[in-house]
Amino acid sequence: MALGGGPFLTQNKVLPGTYHNFISATRAFVNLSDRGYVGQPIALDWGQDEGVFTVNLEDLQKDSLKIFGYDYTHQKLKGIRDLFKGALTVFFAKLNLGGTAAENDLAKAKYKGVRGNDIRLVVQPNVDEPTQFDVLTYIDTTLVDEQTVATAADLTANDFVVFKADATLNATVGMPLTGGSNGATALTAGTPHQMALDDLEAFGFNTLGCLSLEPTIKSLYVEYTKRIRDVVGGKFQLVGHKLGKMDHEGIIDIQNDAIGDGEEVFGAVYWATGVQAGVAVNKSNTNKTYTGEHTLDMTETKTQSQLTALLKAGKYVFHRVGEDINVLEDVNTFVSFTVDKNEDFSMNQVIRVLDQIAIDTAQLFNSRYLGKVPNDQDGRISLWSDIGAHRLELQRIRAIQNYNKDELTVEQGQSKKAVVVSEIVTPTIAMSQLYITTEVA
Repeated sequence: MALGGGPFLTQNKVLPGTYHNFISATRAFVNLSDRGYVGQPIALDWGQDEGVFTVNLEDLQKDSLKIFGYDYTHQKLKGIRDLFKGALTVFFAKLNLGGTAAENDLAKAKYKGVRGNDIRLVVQPNVDEPTQFDVLTYIDTTLVDEQTVATAADLTANDFVVFKADATLNATVGMPLTGGSNGATALTAGTPHQMALDDLEAFGFNTLGCLSLEPTIKSLYVEYTKRIRDVVGGKFQLVGHKLGKMDHEGIIDIQNDAIGDGEEVFGAVYWATGVQAGVAVNKSNTNKTYTGEHTLDMTETKTQSQLTALLKAGKYVFHRVGEDINVLEDVNTFVSFTVDKNEDFSMNQVIRVLDQIAIDTAQLFNSRYLGKVPNDQDGRISLWSDIGAHRLELQRIRAIQNYNKDELTVEQGQSKKAVVVSEIVTPTIAMSQLYITTEVA
């Protein structure tokens, strides 16, 4: 006789048998989302032409030649190396509009850009099989691929070129690829930047770097950041150079110029974007020593009066401390303090905590509650428990303090599907000032 079995929702079964539900024991949600993610539109001589491509530090160290066209130590990658002084993962969007890929009669470069002009192909008869050819691909003097084939149709595309199947193989000591160009990647060309920002909108990151000295492009990044933070709800901070009077907690404005030979004036943006993304939620970059490769100008940040004026204006400043160059204070451009929004919001450590709360709470609700848990008392108690557990984890790592779970409320909103949460959080701030009174007896 067939017996009943399987899970049950209500006790309404007809057949005899065992009905067994397997459920997880209730566990509080305490996951903190990772930091270290950067969104970076960037002008490149080589690399993926369309969309966003993801690179982590290991990728950069192992495969920089394949990804960016240069070996890890090359001068051209100085800014990217600075970026990874703090970043763990970078979402790159190549600034490219109308560029061309280098080519010759035998092959075409895999990507657009001037670096393709440094690729050359060598074709020579195979020593052991005279009817076969050795086809070697070089970038500068580095051999990156070697294939032995009878005809061009037998060649397989490599990391640098796509071969033309209808080409004729003839022995040659070197066939350079020519005609590669970067296209509209100039710092004054707004369209590539807009296209890159559009592509990045689908990604989540902690900081966005603005690599431009052009006012209209800077304005594009500023307005993009304000829209995503204040309207869409994405939580990241923009890092740029001499952006002007911004007065917004989502914008970090670096004051110091880069002045090394051949360096971009906004060179400090690379390092700051990386370290601002990578700093832990319970840490500050105040007094952090600059470890970037760019040479920074200190003439605007030498005296106490200069530093005071810049700090009051919401500028992110590097200054000399002995032999080191340090961050003066980890601040953003917000300066118009009010009763509802005081000076705490000018401190990036506070914004990191608040952004962490926003990101993690959204992840919690969207993954575990949205469309899954009834909006009744039991459902709201479960959400209350998870939110409270998350905040207590932030308190455990000293990102917030004095959190009172009893002040957290989770109630039904005006509609049956809405839930309203209210709480009080006090972010913890790193010490930056010391006042001492010493009484001498």
